[in-house]
Amino acid sequence: MGFISRAFAVLAGGLCYLPAITALTFGFPYGSQKVRGVNLGGWLVLEPWITPSLFDNTGDSRIVDEFTFGQFQDHGKALATLTTHWNTWITEADFSDIAAAGLNHVRLPIGYWAFDVSGGEPFVQGQLPFLMKAVTWAQNHGLKLIVDLHGAPGSQNGFDNSGQKMDYPHWRTDQGNIDRTNAIIKRLASMFAGNTGTVSVIAPLNEPAGFGAAEFLAVIKQYWSDSYENIRFPFGTSQQSNTVVMIHDAFQPISSWNDFMPPPNFPGVILDTHIYQMFSEEDNHKTNAQHISAACYERFSLASSTHWTVVGEWTPAANDCARNLNGRGVGSRFDGSYPGSTFVGSCTGLTGKASSFSASYKTFLRQYWEAQVISYESGNQGWIQWTWKAENADEWSYQAGLDNGWIPKNPTGFQFPNICG
Repeated sequence: MGFISRAFAVLAGGLCYLPAITALTFGFPYGSQKVRGVNLGGWLVLEPWITPSLFDNTGDSRIVDEFTFGQFQDHGKALATLTTHWNTWITEADFSDIAAAGLNHVRLPIGYWAFDVSGGEPFVQGQLPFLMKAVTWAQNHGLKLIVDLHGAPGSQNGFDNSGQKMDYPHWRTDQGNIDRTNAIIKRLASMFAGNTGTVSVIAPLNEPAGFGAAEFLAVIKQYWSDSYENIRFPFGTSQQSNTVVMIHDAFQPISSWNDFMPPPNFPGVILDTHIYQMFSEEDNHKTNAQHISAACYERFSLASSTHWTVVGEWTPAANDCARNLNGRGVGSRFDGSYPGSTFVGSCTGLTGKASSFSASYKTFLRQYWEAQVISYESGNQGWIQWTWKAENADEWSYQAGLDNGWIPKNPTGFQFPNICG
């Protein structure tokens, strides 16, 4: 039963529908206060470019994602490695620092395998206690937590950050995979329905691939509808939760979602879009000025959305130089080492530790960061940068940006307030 039909069925007639809708009280004043946040990438979902040492130390080139991390290692060894990682990569001190930097949201990726490996997947489990620690730490420091299901059974996009890298993701073509994912969303909704003051948002799935065929997008839209009902009605009754539902644009134009689950009939929906300028030949050939101009222009696309819209992933990095960014052992378009790419320039001094960055490069990172923040806030509801920290890619790291001056200690402390005109 769809949300609207269910709402009519459980309330005492159609006239009660809109008052019930407006009665929801979200954990953050979405729509009137800007979202300013950061992602905790590489913690509970591994990514080879964020923590390359975890992959290098295996000595096994077959290990390219978290699936193969469990598949091609002794379970005890893999568990010991991950337990140390989970205990040290993010701690309460990070939440304290995030709050001190003037941010109000943390987006936390977690994979389906933390809840369910009933399909015989070789993933190592043990993430859930750290999810609960994150909730406590967010509450302690006045931060709102977005729990983001970052990987689904069969992979929703084939990316290594879905847990399993593959050429032909089959989450969307296997109803059993979708059923398993729906069950996880029901569990998450139930876990946090009583704590929306801290866990204000659940994102039912990161970056599902809506390209390739019309039926793929139809599957995603059905999943968003089911997720909305699962999150809005977690109590098994007509009682509604105050949890906001964050749906990704599935790599489709923002405006194409305007008629899907529209407000006010579907209250508490945020459209999530991810903006990167390095995953194509064209983007890597842009000049610094062109990157900034493109970032400023995004505000018009964001403003075309009828939903609350947040740029849930973006970065001041403007190239794909970070080692393993395109996959473990895969090269970069920028330096021509990616298959089929054309050389733009050397990656030396553009990735790695900030100590290797020139003053002019740091100035560009500051300008590009400010252009994006200004654009994303003026265009719609705000932003969540990817990512808080990385072992050896400071250009991506909010923490490194704070420490090295291209991210201000206060996110509204602009040096270039007129950069977008």
